[in-house]
Amino acid sequence: MTTLRSSLSFAGLTLRNRIAMPPMWSGKATPEGFVTDANVEYHRVRAEAGCGLVIVEHAFVHPQGRHSGTQIGVYADSCLPGLTRLAGAINAEGAVSCLQISHAGSRTGSKVTGIPPLGPSAIPNPRGPKEDPPRAATVEQIAGVAQAFADAAARARDAGFDAVELHAAHGFLLSQFLSPLVNHRDDAYGGDEARRGLALLDVMAAVRARLGPAFPVFVRLGAHDEYPGGFELDAACRMAVRLVEAGAVLIDVSGGMAGSDDPGRGPGYFVAYAEAIKRAVPVPVLVAGGIADPAHADRIVRDGQADIVGIGRAMLEDPFWAKQALAAL
Repeated sequence: MTTLRSSLSFAGLTLRNRIAMPPMWSGKATPEGFVTDANVEYHRVRAEAGCGLVIVEHAFVHPQGRHSGTQIGVYADSCLPGLTRLAGAINAEGAVSCLQISHAGSRTGSKVTGIPPLGPSAIPNPRGPKEDPPRAATVEQIAGVAQAFADAAARARDAGFDAVELHAAHGFLLSQFLSPLVNHRDDAYGGDEARRGLALLDVMAAVRARLGPAFPVFVRLGAHDEYPGGFELDAACRMAVRLVEAGAVLIDVSGGMAGSDDPGRGPGYFVAYAEAIKRAVPVPVLVAGGIADPAHADRIVRDGQADIVGIGRAMLEDPFWAKQALAAL
């Protein structure tokens, strides 16, 4: 029987177990977005504890897409020395390393970036700064975003990460394009479900073209906006299929425009979404969301609801959660 302790091999990667450290912002980077010793230690110690997979907190691909002043960057080659140290520290502890790359879109503002924010439409983000509404991206700007993701993915590979993850959740730009709440476009990038997915697929195509067919690309997909009239699970399942067809080798299930907070369902609040997406795609599915009890995490894997379990807040509170959970099981 497959359990939380079981190894997992896919897309040229081998995880020693099914425990993941999901991407969790630490606020430890320099004002330039460079990795610090604190960033390295924050991730290294959790890899040392026994995680099979460590996904490094979202790194911004372009200055306009920066979410905070202490966020890791992957927008320029000057970021590479720190990222290389970070990947090396994770890998040296036996974990598979992945860098999540992101563009905040309308979840940031000019106070952070010095640049007016960008969105699919000129509609404020429910989780963004109301005083700084976004400008609707032009088709040329959408192409520029795809190129920025491709360049960032290549830097992640060159830094020594084993995989890269596209952030299409939590109300960030790629999640915004999927959502009918804030994507009111009437061109190729909006107007119906299929067209709202095109920006994300353009990014995937650019990343795949830059990295080639073998390098593993994950997608963190916001499976439900948790707002009436927003992106919902059925659409997420269809989007997951399109992403796998485009080259995604893992779907990391999380929340959409409402973010990663508990929508009122208690521990494992995204597990039902992951289970539905797992039925739709032939690649591994990762789920996080309020999971803290080792027996619960183990049961998710045993019952086939997901292949990998991300432990977020519990691992923030106890960096050695994985070691203790593996011993307990």
